[in-house]
Amino acid sequence: MRPLDPAAPRRILVRATNWVGDAVMTLPALAALHRACPQAEIEVLARPWAAAVYGAEPGVSRVLAYDKGDEHAGVGGMLALAKQLKARRYDWAVLFQNAFEAALIVWLARIPVRLGYSRDGRGLLLTHRAVLSTELRQMHETSYYLAILRQVGLLPADLPTEGVRPELHLATDDRAWAADYLELQGLSKARLLGLAPGAAFGPAKQWPAERYAATAKDLVNDFDAVLLFGSKGEAGACDAVAGGLNGLSVRNLAGATTLGQALALLERMGLFITNDSGLMHAAAALGRPTVAVFGSTNPVTTGPLGPRTAMVRTPADCSPCLKPECPTGDLKCFTVISPEQVAQAARKLMAGAGEGA
Repeated sequence: MRPLDPAAPRRILVRATNWVGDAVMTLPALAALHRACPQAEIEVLARPWAAAVYGAEPGVSRVLAYDKGDEHAGVGGMLALAKQLKARRYDWAVLFQNAFEAALIVWLARIPVRLGYSRDGRGLLLTHRAVLSTELRQMHETSYYLAILRQVGLLPADLPTEGVRPELHLATDDRAWAADYLELQGLSKARLLGLAPGAAFGPAKQWPAERYAATAKDLVNDFDAVLLFGSKGEAGACDAVAGGLNGLSVRNLAGATTLGQALALLERMGLFITNDSGLMHAAAALGRPTVAVFGSTNPVTTGPLGPRTAMVRTPADCSPCLKPECPTGDLKCFTVISPEQVAQAARKLMAGAGEGA
């Protein structure tokens, strides 16, 4: 594949990944693109629920919402979006998302340079086709996105692509909202424990709610209050944990905040305990002490990357299965992990013994 001239583009469109965790894992590649092409305006096309990941990133001049549930619904909405993008006269399109649709939209928008992995039958729609090797499939997803840029000469030869930690930047308005919320709750100076017991992918990624509650009770003397994080779809898991925390100071925020507001509250946590989830990657990228409980997913490709992270995992013969629901029905990869193990990992991390993944 022929290299690209980093001085050439005046305006670049980046098609973001659709999920929060994946979006966080694209941040090192987005930062590298900005360093390679500092003269270019970089605009990000993202689904509404992930847009806050990019809103305050250095080098991003605008985040455009791709709302398939409203103005961009159906074929007509997709064509309308392509027309809008064409009018913005981008020079390059960098596709972090792998879908055929992503390539089709930027092809319809007549963006001259279209870069992404040649996957899902979309190779003919791309001008620069990144190759997904077996080696890349086995590396962390941050490396996967950086490799797109490396293959067209946009990364310095001595810049590593493995183990590069994402750095997440937050909007000033969201930080102000979080400060006001904690002040109103009487928690502005409190020691806060955050829990995220849900997982959008499915129940096979969820450590049992009663074990989250038991872990929080084990750690209760180290914190003044517990905050439960999750989307509306994860409210059931958060409610189950809250029900096991009678007598503790608990705030259940499931479905009650925007993503940006949740991220700003995450920044204030003294400890965050979570499944493999989007908020796990966000908390790690914010530098918060993050304990991740892993079961059905692959810790090599999607483990948390941050300065203070710990992973709790007990290998099972069926893990990682990468399935949304447990194929055997017994969730063996999670049931072998005890609350005591997670609490111990948390204490080590808070004492400074934990290491970044």
